[in-house]
Order: sequence, then structure tokens, then C-alpha cells
Amino acid sequence: MKNFIIILMLMALSTLLSAQSYQQTSQGVKAEVGQTTIELQFYSPEIVRVLKYPKTEKINKKSLSVIKIPEKTAFKTDRFNNVITLSSSEIIVTLNLTTGDVQFNGLDTRPFIAEKSSSSLFTDKQYKSGKTCEIQQTFLLDKQEAIYGLGQHQQGYMNQRGKSVRLRQMNTEIAVPIIHSVKGYAVFWDNYSETEYKDSFDGMSLTSVSSKCIDYYFMYGKDADGTIARIRDLTGQAPMFPLWTYGFWQSRERYTSQDELVGTVRKYRELGVPLDGIIQDWQYWSTDNTHWNAVEFGNPAFPNPKQMVEDIHGLNAHVAISVWPSFGPNTAIHKDLKKKKLLLNFDTYPHNNGVRVYDAFNPEARKIYWDYMNKNIFSLGMDAWWLDATEPEDNINGETLDGATYLGTYRDISNAFPIVSVGGVYDNQRKVTADKRVYIFTRSAFAGQQRYGANSWSGDIDSRWSTLRKQIPAGLNFSLCGIPYWNTDIGGFWAGRAYPEGIKDIAFHELYVRWLQFGTFTPMMRSHGTNTPREIYQFGKRGDWAFDVQEKYINMRYSLMPYIYSIGHDITNNSGSMMRALMMDFAKDPKVYDIDNQFMFGKSILVTPVTDSMYVNRTRDGRTVADFSAAKIQKVYLPKGADWYDFWTGEKIKGGQEISKAAPIDIIPLYIKAGTILPWGPKVQYAEEKNWDNLNIFIYPGADTEFVLYEDENNNYNYEKGIYSTIKMKWDDTNQTLNIGARQGEFPGMLSKRTFRITLLPAGKSIWSLPDKADHLIVFDGKEINVKM
Repeated sequence: MKNFIIILMLMALSTLLSAQSYQQTSQGVKAEVGQTTIELQFYSPEIVRVLKYPKTEKINKKSLSVIKIPEKTAFKTDRFNNVITLSSSEIIVTLNLTTGDVQFNGLDTRPFIAEKSSSSLFTDKQYKSGKTCEIQQTFLLDKQEAIYGLGQHQQGYMNQRGKSVRLRQMNTEIAVPIIHSVKGYAVFWDNYSETEYKDSFDGMSLTSVSSKCIDYYFMYGKDADGTIARIRDLTGQAPMFPLWTYGFWQSRERYTSQDELVGTVRKYRELGVPLDGIIQDWQYWSTDNTHWNAVEFGNPAFPNPKQMVEDIHGLNAHVAISVWPSFGPNTAIHKDLKKKKLLLNFDTYPHNNGVRVYDAFNPEARKIYWDYMNKNIFSLGMDAWWLDATEPEDNINGETLDGATYLGTYRDISNAFPIVSVGGVYDNQRKVTADKRVYIFTRSAFAGQQRYGANSWSGDIDSRWSTLRKQIPAGLNFSLCGIPYWNTDIGGFWAGRAYPEGIKDIAFHELYVRWLQFGTFTPMMRSHGTNTPREIYQFGKRGDWAFDVQEKYINMRYSLMPYIYSIGHDITNNSGSMMRALMMDFAKDPKVYDIDNQFMFGKSILVTPVTDSMYVNRTRDGRTVADFSAAKIQKVYLPKGADWYDFWTGEKIKGGQEISKAAPIDIIPLYIKAGTILPWGPKVQYAEEKNWDNLNIFIYPGADTEFVLYEDENNNYNYEKGIYSTIKMKWDDTNQTLNIGARQGEFPGMLSKRTFRITLLPAGKSIWSLPDKADHLIVFDGKEINVKM
């Protein structure tokens, strides 16, 4: 009996010693805790990878999102009892060698996030395609901590605390497994299978249906901008878009002929309403679904597509075209892919026509896809791509999920389809030319997709007021995942569901106008939808309120072009963001954490879209008219930490309070942060019509500030070689002085001299109320100058 007890004690000691064993690596530590191997890997002083897997597995995973090569990072390792502490210059990471739990803290020991004790779970699963595991990790958060991100969803809220979110790529739902905390950190759950996020009193958990390992990255940025910078450092930087893409886009489902498409652009030019982009949606290939998405023009209504593109360019506009990742059985590309076994074997839209999706995970399939796009479309002079249905649209069942792809079963990697498909187009176009920047807008995305010149949109949403409101948190949470470019169908896609008479219904006019006001302050201003046309002239003529309000905001978009393009540079050069949740700039004001109907456009403009109706249907003299006599009052919260100027009236208001703003049909509540330098561009019909050689610079006083005006050649990649210019402007509020710094850099066609029209906007004065004259006219030749206001 005594010997038996000794044996048990020795076994227990052996288990304890085993649990406590670890080895230091060049990046961190590797330990075995029970039946699990745990690796902590520093990618930088602010970024740590946590990798956990059963000891019986050998993991050699290549991430589809992470492209950062780990930096050589100095860290200190300490041990106290069964806890290993790794300290870099920015964070402290602890690993409990008994339970396997990992915790992250600041250098001041302030807690960030911690794994719940013994909550790393691997549950064996047996499918027709083979064995795998369902994996789960639970984390503990502070009670009052606000969490954002997870991609784009239609639930209509900002803060993800206490919520459950299904992460699977679907039309209107974009799955990005990144959480972003108001405490200044993010976690990227690097898994490509369907995943459930759930936050409850038990903790915040992420559960994925298939993987051999738990794999996530902790990123510390101190604040929201720093956190997004860490996400981009890990998963890729966003390239510059062409200047023209920030202008107004017109689209519909669909233009039925070449003449109709070109004629729409011509009509805008005749009306003098600005326009830069026109989009050809589907069925330019054929109306026979067995020829679905042939990636070539085959519809006889488009007899000369090269001439069509040239005609649009001749009108100083640009054109994009819809391409899907699926192909009908009678198309040449389908036959080529099928011959090489590069199609995924599940039915897709349009169903029951033999249409199949290509295996975008296979580089050979991506090359074939691009070769057809290049030969049949890009070679015509096409300017941009609308990569539709990049979820892709699938008929999910067990057989589909068990299907094989180049990188494993579809169950394992389905959520990553958009990044590999979009990435293939970007990479291949970059190989063809550096003279035309890649511009892709696409219906789905995954972590890291910002590096591929992609602008996502929110899918086929309904034309309803409630849907309009939901787009605001959808876009903001998406942006907080580090992907800065996003937009919606102005007016909603499915107009007929709520407005059967479509454009004939004045109530739809109101919704559309309010949606367009919102779209003015998103990264892409694009009109699109089905059931009813959306061109401005469909709403009447000048003098009709629906026409006039649209024209007002389209013109405003172009006036903001120097501001917007400079934000584009900030996105590329400094990991900036265009649509900014209020917590990004006002994290010290807890009242903003749950606000889901306001945002910052850049760092200066507070936007509060009107998302409910004020329309009353009246009959006068036997005809139906819109009655907006009842004043629309919009509640607006002005965040604490700044004073604000009403854009329309110039009234100055102290931050930290909710106010009521009158919002008649032509007004969206806009407030400019005190301490703003706002460049205001010339009136144009398209983005590149006029140089910014006589540029208005408006100053909203009240705090020190700076602004960097960015310019380049507008549509090539020479900026990557440093061929661009910046002019930094600094406002000293105490001395009421504007410093215009010496111009940095140069590019072909750059203005050697220009006039800055500088105006100080005191309380009570607005851009709209000022006469067409400035306080100071400054001739700037590239040398530093100070302007005393």
C-alpha cells in the first residue's frame, strides 16, 4: 500500500512538472499544458499571436489574412510559481502553466483582456470529409467595456456587448472575426469557418465549426486609431483609390443596352449635374442563364463595347462593370475551369441552371478568372470592377460544406472566399499596369481585404427607413475592423417591397433624398437599386424639391473633394479612417459608446443622418403633393471634449450635450469641430475638371489644429514611389495665425503657384451664408508662409 501511494505521488509530480514545462523561442514561448500545446509569439511589441492545439497535431498554418513577417522583438521572460510573464516595451502577456490561460495587460498592469480559466475547448467532429474539431475560446471583459467590430451586420446597434452574432458570409452580412475594444486593443480570431460570437454573463466566446487549432492575435494600439494601425500592420495597408472614385456614381439594376448606359452619362452632362462613375450591372453577357457571367459581352444590345467605353470616357466619366465568381455551363470560362477541375460543386444563383462557382482558393483558377476579365473587358479600357456575390451565394448543406477546395474542405475556409477572390483580381491587374489604380467594389469581405483596393457595400437591402438607420452602425463596425472603404445602395436595393409604385411614389422620393444625404458622407457615393430607376432626372426637374436637394448634395460632395482625397492619403499613409465611430475621437465620453446613428466623416465633420419620415401625403387641386410643413426636429448629441459649429448656421455650441436641430428636407444635421481647417473645392462637373489652383480654406477657430492637403497624379501608382505633394497647414488658436508649411514632394503637372482663399468663420457665420470673398488671398509658391487672421 505504501509503495502504491508513492507511485501515485510520483505520477502526480510528473504530471505537475509536465504541466509546468516550457521553452523560450525567438518569438516568445512554447509550452505543453495537459494535452495542449500553447505558443505565444510576438509579431511586434504591440502584437502577439496565441496558438493552441492538441499535442497530437502538427500545425503548419499559412494565414490568408496575416501578411506581417514577425519583427525581432525584445521581450523579458519571468516566472513566478506556475505563471510565465512576457514583457515587451508595450504590453505584458502572462501564461498560466497549470490551466493554459493567457492574459494581456498594460505595462502599468492595467488589464486588457483575459482568457476565462480552462476555456480553450477542442470538440472532435466527424464529417464525411474527415475529422476536425469545433473550437471555442472564452474571454473575460470589463463590465463596462464597449466592444465593436465583427464586420457588417444588420442588427442595428454599435456596441456588441451582450449580443450574439453569427459570422457567415451572406448577402447583407459580412463576417470579419475582429473585435475592437474601447480600451484600445483588438483581437483577430484567425479562422475561416462559420463562427459564433456570443457575449453573456459567462464571458465573451468565439466558437468556430472547424479547425485543428485556436489561433488569434492580440493587438494593442492605445486608442482606436492606433488599434486600426496595428490591424493594418498585421493584415495589410490600404492603397490609394483614384480621385474620380470619390465623386458621384450612378447605377441601376440594370441598364439594358449600350445606348441606355451612355445616354445616362450624356443626360447628366446636359443637365450640368456632376457625375464621375456609371455602372453596367449584369446580363451584358446574355439573358440566357446558361451563359451566365460569361465574362465577355454577348448581349446584342451591347454591339460595340469598346466604343461604349470610349464614349463614356469622351464624356469625362468612368465605367465599372459587374463580374460574378460563378459561370453558366455554356460559357467558355466554365468549360475551361471544369476541364481543369477548378469549379466548386454546389448549386448557386441563378439556381438550377448548372451555374457553378470557381475555386478562388486555387491560384490557377484565379489566373484563369483574370485572364478572361483582362482579355474581354479590361482591354476595352474598363475602369473598375463590381465583383458581385463574393460571399459567394451558396446552397449551404452538408454536401456543400464537405466539398473539396484547393486549401481544404469548404467548411474549413468558406468565410475567406471574398479575400482570395478579390485579391486575385487586384494582384493580377497590378501585374498588367501601374497606370490605372485598381478599384473594386464588392459585396463581401474578410479581414485584410483592405490591401486589395476593395470597397465593400452592404448588399441587397430593403428600401425602408429602419434599414437606412441600420446601415450606420453596419458601416461603422465594419470600418473598426480596419477596412476603411464601405458604402450602400442609395435608396436601398429592393424598392418594390415597400414602394410598389417606385419612382412614382413621393414617399420614396423622401427616403431616397435622405439616403443620398447620408451617402454624401460615406467613402463611396453610389446610387443603385432594383424595381425603379434612380437617376436624378427621374425625380423631376430643377425647381422640384427631390431634384434640387439631390443636386445640392452631389455638388457638396465635389466641394469636399480636397478634404476627402486628403483623407484617402491619410488612410494609405497613416492607417486612417474615413467613417469614424464617435468612440474613435471621443473615447473619454462614455455617452458616445452606444450611439448608433451618428459618426464623424474624417476628423472634423459630425454627421447625423435623418432616418425617419416627415412626409405627409396631401391632395391639392386633384393631385398628390408632398407636404413638409411639419418641422422635422432631429436629436443630435455633441460629444464632450470639443465645441461645435452648426455647418448651416455657424452657431457655436459647447460639446457634451444633446440638442434639437431643425432638419427640413434639404438639411442633414452637420457640425464642424472647433479647431478645423476645411478645404473647399471648386464647382465642377467631374472630379478632375478643374485644378485646385484657387482653393478656399475655411478655419473654424476654438482649438489648435492641423490639416495636410494631399495631391498627386490622381490615377496611377507613382505615389508609391513618393511622387506626390503634401502641404501641412497649422492653426494656432491663441495667436489666430495659420501656418502654411513648405510644400513637400512633387509630381508631374503639379501647380507651381496657387491661390489660397483663407476665411475665418467666427460664430454665426457659415460657408453657405458668406459672400464670395475671402479674408485673405494668399499666393502660395511652395514656400512656408504665416497668415495672421
